Amino acid sequence: MSYDTIQQVKTLHATGPEVAELATARQGGLSDASCVQILQVFRGRRKTFADGETIAGLLRAGLAEPTIIELARLNQLGVQAGELQAMRLAGISDETILEVARHHAEGKPVLSGASLAGMKNAGFRDSTLLEFSRRGVSDSEANAILALHRRGVKDEEILKHFPASGS
Repeated sequence: MSYDTIQQVKTLHATGPEVAELATARQGGLSDASCVQILQVFRGRRKTFADGETIAGLLRAGLAEPTIIELARLNQLGVQAGELQAMRLAGISDETILEVARHHAEGKPVLSGASLAGMKNAGFRDSTLLEFSRRGVSDSEANAILALHRRGVKDEEILKHFPASGS
């Protein structure tokens, strides 16, 4: 980390273990500026930063830094980060991953990473997966969606069967 970054981290009163976690995230590819932003998010929540390895894993999976920072803001770097990492490895876009994380953060239904990956493998477009996520389509509807797709129904027609939930 640069001298300026170290000074910023000091002003945020990072503990020894937090510095070690930041170093892990930094070695995983997180920029100095993003390290500071992440620590600020945790400070704003009055939580200890302990997600360096999680962040490094998300970076290795190909998530962009702004996506990771937003996941931190949504408090989604915990238990569900593994699912988000798997989604990215399956080729799910950062935008869709963030939409899924938003739904998780709000306790709203949304397709699981496994369902989205299955749909991606079946040939659904990224824009359709994003729209399913925005609409809060649940896992209980995944089989019906895939059945329509297998019958040759176009994405636009399938979306008509699954309007936005009353969020």
